[in-house]
Amino acid sequence: MDFSILFDNWDTYLKGFGNTLKASLLALVGSFILGTLLAIMRISAYRILQVVSSVYIEFVRNIPLLLIVYLFFLAVPSMGIPLDGFQAGTIGLTIYTAAFIAEVLRAGILSISKGQTEASRSSGLTYFQTMRFVILPQAIKIVIPPLGNQFLNLIKNSSVLGVVSGFDLMYYGDIISSDTFVTFSVYIFVGLFYLVLTVPLSFAVRYLESRLARNY
Repeated sequence: MDFSILFDNWDTYLKGFGNTLKASLLALVGSFILGTLLAIMRISAYRILQVVSSVYIEFVRNIPLLLIVYLFFLAVPSMGIPLDGFQAGTIGLTIYTAAFIAEVLRAGILSISKGQTEASRSSGLTYFQTMRFVILPQAIKIVIPPLGNQFLNLIKNSSVLGVVSGFDLMYYGDIISSDTFVTFSVYIFVGLFYLVLTVPLSFAVRYLESRLARNY
């Protein structure tokens, strides 16, 4: 492995690392908010909300992430809404991940006793207040492991930005490889930068899971 590749292109790698981190954080927050909303809609008493959420989730989960990213990178700008590769990739990543997070949260919500919902509603809380203050906090604790896996997948899936010139790690890795005519070392270092993001998150999820287990 040629370490001179890393040292000579350190600034370039850091640019890609910073953009990957930024895209991952934005998509993480956005997909969690959207996924939570979709999960609540899917189990709501309103049929129209159930249908909208179900159609979204089933549609997005069954098409490739790259296709969604291309939709925002190619189709949306053609309608007069300018989006660069970073924006298109981050939005596509958010929309794609939200569908999976919604299913994880829905499973967690359904695992909570219905009696808690009924007791909360009878005490005067609205449906959304019940979800926000009573059900969701418990559901999130239950689904920490699968939720953490979705966040890890999100970080790895952020490499799709490289396909649409999203200035992420893969994008700059491709540039370094084309400039140096080196492939193996370049992408090994790209992989190590991804590990810098995923390994701490993996340990954090395990720590949180074990701590919550001790509290029960």
